[in-house]
Amino acid sequence: MAGETGRIIRQRWRDHWRLMLGIAALSTVLSAVAWWGGWLDDLERGAYDQALTAFTGERGLSPTVSVVVIDQGTLDGIRANERYTLNFGTWPYSRNLWARVVEQLEAEGARAIVFDAVMDERSSDASTDLAFAQVLRDTRIPFFLGVSTNVNAQPLPRADFDAAPASPLAPEPVPSVPVATPESAPSGGEETFPEEEGESFTDTPDERVLPAVTPEEMARALAFPVRVAGHAPPLLEGREAAGEHPVPGDTGGTHAVRHPVPPIPVLVGAVDGFGLVDTETDPDGFMRRTRFAYSDGVNTYPTLPVRVAAGLFRARQVELSGGMLKVGGRQYRVDADGGAAMDYGGGPLHERFHTVPLLDVLDGWVRRESGQPSGLSREVFRGKVVVIGGTALGLGDIKATSFLAEVPGVMKQASVLDTLLGDGQFITRTPLAVDLALTLLVALASVVLLMTTRWTPLEIAWPVVLPVGMYLVAGLVLSKGSHLLTALPSMAGLLAGVAAVAFNHLVANRETEFVRAAFSRFMEPKLVEQMIAERKLPKLDGENVEISAFFSDIRGFSTFSERFKEDPRSLVRILNTYLTRVSGVLLKEGACLDKYIGDAVVCLFGAPMRQDDHAVRACRGALAAKAEVDAMREEFRAKGLPDVYTRIGVNSAVNFVGNFGSEQLFSYTAIGDGMNLAARLEGANKAYGSVIMIGPRTYELAREHIEVRELDRVRVAGKTEAVTVYELLALKGGLDARKRVTVERYHVALALYRQARFEEAASELEWLAAEDVDDGPTKALLERCRKYAESPPPGFDGVASLDK
Repeated sequence: MAGETGRIIRQRWRDHWRLMLGIAALSTVLSAVAWWGGWLDDLERGAYDQALTAFTGERGLSPTVSVVVIDQGTLDGIRANERYTLNFGTWPYSRNLWARVVEQLEAEGARAIVFDAVMDERSSDASTDLAFAQVLRDTRIPFFLGVSTNVNAQPLPRADFDAAPASPLAPEPVPSVPVATPESAPSGGEETFPEEEGESFTDTPDERVLPAVTPEEMARALAFPVRVAGHAPPLLEGREAAGEHPVPGDTGGTHAVRHPVPPIPVLVGAVDGFGLVDTETDPDGFMRRTRFAYSDGVNTYPTLPVRVAAGLFRARQVELSGGMLKVGGRQYRVDADGGAAMDYGGGPLHERFHTVPLLDVLDGWVRRESGQPSGLSREVFRGKVVVIGGTALGLGDIKATSFLAEVPGVMKQASVLDTLLGDGQFITRTPLAVDLALTLLVALASVVLLMTTRWTPLEIAWPVVLPVGMYLVAGLVLSKGSHLLTALPSMAGLLAGVAAVAFNHLVANRETEFVRAAFSRFMEPKLVEQMIAERKLPKLDGENVEISAFFSDIRGFSTFSERFKEDPRSLVRILNTYLTRVSGVLLKEGACLDKYIGDAVVCLFGAPMRQDDHAVRACRGALAAKAEVDAMREEFRAKGLPDVYTRIGVNSAVNFVGNFGSEQLFSYTAIGDGMNLAARLEGANKAYGSVIMIGPRTYELAREHIEVRELDRVRVAGKTEAVTVYELLALKGGLDARKRVTVERYHVALALYRQARFEEAASELEWLAAEDVDDGPTKALLERCRKYAESPPPGFDGVASLDK
């Protein structure tokens, strides 16, 4: 039963493989168009989010990054503490607070501090800014600060990284910082910008308080050497690519270039590095991907995590090339465009990173200043990179990720830093060629599976099985750090499945069952399958079709069979072996077995299944049959059995093909002069000493694929027109050098023969016969030339009569 089912499935594939390929290709094209048109974006993002949460979460606490959170408890606690309020004010806090935080985190053994915010507005009391900068210089802990961009910011000149670095700003004397006095409470500063390019950045008009920072020095502080090969860093435009959300600072212009907003100049030379902290979101507002560097057309600016990694790894430049991000001695796999998806490793911030409220750090500083233990767990900060960011809803830094709809924005910076500094990896897109190849494969598998099995439960379940299967495959690939498209192949598979089901139920199933029930009892299975494919009932009168007919016969079969007159069973076994092996190689070339006539085999190529290359198939089949017979002859000789030397005739012509017989019994065959000539050619091999003889039409159709020898021009009994016949020797390029020389000299002799120069032709053939003693056509033509040289035939026209 299983074998019969497999045969039916294979037959359906043979009958409809072109249609299946067409449906798969069309489904792939339609899905690709939908993908590039953006119609599948929401589906893909949804599938990606589900796979990311299912296959990449539950990673646990990071060993490299901790987070100091500005939570609601911190806001309320500082507001309720009179001393804190006097010294630091309310949000946004005085920079005195951040100086105390830096001092405390250094005391706790932190590796570096990353401030996920910007400091581009000066305090009304310049002393607090100066004091903060002095603390940063005095402490040994690296401090990195965020920088935003804006379309209204003045462009910076090209940064010259070969020039001497800007001198640290160390004003003398540094004003003292009052503590616990109302005057220390900050008031809001205003953001100011140079009016002209080349104008210096200063904190106060009095240059005696603070030296000026030139635009060149500011450019060197904010920009960073990024060597790029392939895609250039994306341009800082006022609005990102079409369909994306406007970024902060967008004033409505569609492509206005943004530039970095300079931090307060006093921090230049005090901060270890600056990096971009602009929001990077997909069109739906979710943070999934990040770029590692941006350009304003003049300078290249790294994002904050990349700048931190470069500083900690003491890298002089960042390199983006060949799908790799290289920072110092480390490299990370990224997409070809220089971006990558973030591997969050989990959902809530506190489940991925040690989080400590900012209020606890301040309380720890106060306790430490009074000589008491800080009360902070040293393991939380020691050796860690500490990111400071807001989590309170009122701070407006709440974003969405694949895991949660409301996540603090600091989650992005912490996750990217954890990947860069730890042993994690970014999630990169698989190559487009892989996605398209998978899409075509899924579509083809869908249509082949449904159209060959035609199993109703599978047709019903496929719309569910396919997306689930793609989800599992994409999830497993995602767990290895690669984003394999899910929506594109799923869409193609569903489209192909719908087409396959429509074919099965609207056309194929009903007609298949009807035809099988009506004709399977008295017609050949191959013909039944043809009628199913063509949706035609058989006609007793048939039709004219060009085909190639194949005839073969065993030489001297009567003598052969006489040796077994006392043992007919052995004769039957030998004959069955011969017919089975010869038929097998013919069927591999697409032959239709017409009949067996004793030891003779009759095949049709090009019917009932139409084959445009029927002549080539017939020639290949004839050569394969000859090779198989040669092998059998050796086997039979070793067993002491008679020789089974076989002659073959092949001819291509338009014949009458159809079912011939009565209403009660009929068989599929072909009749016509073409069939008769094929049979005559098989018998004529005896006179020419050849094995395979083909007709002129076969040679015309297959000449680009075969090697032949022109044997003669012959006239069939009852016909006046002469035809040229050929000996089939090999497939194109398969003729050895010796036989090629034989063929060339034979053609020279044949030309002399047709000119009635029999003696010259005989002389040529005698030389040839001596060189190739086993060449049958040479011996046959030599004998004829000698005969005609002694007695020239009257009215010689170079045409031989093929009587039988």
